[in-house]
This record gives sequence, C-alpha cells and structure tokens, in this order.
Amino acid sequence: MVAENRIVVKVGSSLLVNEEHLTPSYAFIHGLLGDIAALRQEGKEVVLTSSGSVALGLGLLDLDPAEAGVQDKQAAAAVGQPYLLNVYKQVATEYGFDIAQVLITAEDLENRRRFLNTRNTITRLLERGILPIVNENDTVTTEEIRVGDNDRLAAKVGQMLMASKLLILTSIDGLYDRNPEEEGAQFVEKVHDVAEYLEVTKSTSSLGSGGMMTKMQAANMAQNAGCATLIAKGEIDSPIIAVLNGERRYTECVAEKDPASSWAVWLTDRLNMAGSITVRNNPARDIRSGEIGVRAQDVASIQGDFGKGDVLHIFDEDGLEVARGLTNFGSQEALILALNQDKTPKELLGYKASDVIINQKNLILLEERHLNWDQPVDDVLQVDEVSLD
Repeated sequence: MVAENRIVVKVGSSLLVNEEHLTPSYAFIHGLLGDIAALRQEGKEVVLTSSGSVALGLGLLDLDPAEAGVQDKQAAAAVGQPYLLNVYKQVATEYGFDIAQVLITAEDLENRRRFLNTRNTITRLLERGILPIVNENDTVTTEEIRVGDNDRLAAKVGQMLMASKLLILTSIDGLYDRNPEEEGAQFVEKVHDVAEYLEVTKSTSSLGSGGMMTKMQAANMAQNAGCATLIAKGEIDSPIIAVLNGERRYTECVAEKDPASSWAVWLTDRLNMAGSITVRNNPARDIRSGEIGVRAQDVASIQGDFGKGDVLHIFDEDGLEVARGLTNFGSQEALILALNQDKTPKELLGYKASDVIINQKNLILLEERHLNWDQPVDDVLQVDEVSLD
C-alpha cells in the first residue's frame, strides 16, 4: 500500500554544484533543507536522493569533467562524498535535524535480499527521525555495473518505500514535447504514457549523468508502484514546497491507479539486464496466456553470463519481450539442459532438479504499462547451432 506521507526528492548535480567552480551551491542547499525541515514538521517522511559527489570531487582533484575517465570519477567520488555530506550535515543542523548517508550499488537494488535489507535500513532511519541521503556508491562501481543515473535510483527508492510522490528537481521546469529551445515547443503538464516522449528526451547536462529521458524512465518505474512523479525546476526559494503546493509549474507523470505488488514491481523494473532467453513462438503464446513457465525444451537462444536467481528478460522469436522472471539455473546449466532434452537434469547436472528454467510463479508477464527492452544481439548462443563436443 502506498504511504501517502512519504516523499522521495531527487536533486541533480547541476543544482547542487556550481558548474564553473565545482563548489557547493550553498544557497540552493539551504532552500532545499529548509523545505525538508518544514515538511518534516507537517509529519511527512522525506528521503533525499542526491547527486553531486563526483562533481565536487573533480573540483577538489582539479580534473576537467569532460575529460575524466572511470577511475578519475571513482577517485572523485571518494573525496567528494564526505565533502558533500559535510555540507548537508552543517545545514541540516541549523534546521534541527540529522542526516544519514546511504550508498547503494545496482546490485543492492537488483538482488532481492539486499534490496530488502536496504529498505529496512532506510525505514529504520525514517522511524528515528533521520533524513536518509541516498547516492550511488560511485567509488566502487564501473560503467558496466552501475545504476548510471540518480533519476532511476530515486525511482527504485520510491518503489522500495512505497512513496506517494517522487519529486525530481532539475535545471528546467519540466517536460516539453520537443527540445524546449525549438520554436513552438509545448510544455507538457501531465503524462500518462511516458513511452510517447522517450524519443524527444535524449540529452544530458554537462555535470549530470542523466537527462530528461532517464527522468521518463524513472517516472515509468514510479508509476508502476503507484507513485506520482513531479518534474520541476529547482529554484533557490522554496524548491520543494512551491511545487507541492502548485505555486510553480511542473510536469506530473500520473501514478497507476491499480499498482502491481511490491514483488512484481521489483521483478519487472530492472536497472540492468542480467541476461535473456529467447523462447520459440508456440511456447511464447502459452507463456503469455499464463499456462506455463520457461522450460528447457522451449529455449531457442540464451544471452549473457547470468547466475541462479538472476532476473532474466524473456523474448519470443520475433524479438518481442514477453515476461521477466527469476531463473533456477545459471547460463551454462540452462544451455546444457536446452541442448540435451533427451536426458534428465540429474544425468546432466549431477543433482536432482526440474527442467523448468523459470517457474510460472516466478514469472511476471509484461503489460502495456511497462517499457520494453530491446532484444540483445551480442553474445547470443543459439541452441540449434551450439555443440558441446
């Protein structure tokens, strides 16, 4: 059930850090935490998802953001994160509350046990009156395994906490139907289907890792969990409350009235693709009708080096995504089962098991509300073409 008093606020680097000097924007941070203090007084539970550590760290290390590589950014995060938290700590103290740092990796959100542990931690902090400040742990992540943007990270936090609102503060006042610099661009007040706007939102800021496209992707994640997303310009004066009170315009991505369960939302809204399976078209129809899970005999191809318990994307032979589900086998074991359907799993794997790769109960069919992923074209093992000899 959605928690009506719970709000997740996401703030980007372009608001928190002076772009020219790569130093904290104290005026904005005062306005931000002042609003959070006021919301707390009203009984609201607020979680802040904050960028800024890498940008601040690049300034401390005297590195050009445009030329910084992965290792530069990891080092920048290591020095920038305590700097950013110290600024938050000082300002929060002036408003009479304390903060906590919660660093998250993509794996913390994609692994069910770690996801629940993270949720428990943040919930406990809220119960004790502490403001959780969430950021990706950029010091230890690489391009291949990172969340990649704090918009989707904030949406996952909103899902995790069953928040009623996700407020994304950015450098423009919301979504436009095309590049806002183009003549005739129209402001979009409400969005029901974010897929309509993905193609017109492909740009990023000079400091941030996400643009309006990642905000649309984040909004879709939040929608599925019954959480409305508000996208607005982060003004210095009353950056949060003016938006919530309707005093400043914003784009609202409307929440689903009938959200899926917490389990279904976690399983379907992925940050990265661990792997995928293409099933033959006839069994794909049976999967869509809810009659079966994914059996070894149905597999046409396997993509990715995944492990047992990973969430896989299931495609049909036409490249259309059918479902997502928890796999009972790693990629090598799944391939062995698919290649040797005349033998039992006991004979092939050395232990007793079913030949069902994904059980029906661990499979969620995709609906129109979900953004489909493209079928992978690299590192694909076609079952009919593979030999184990």
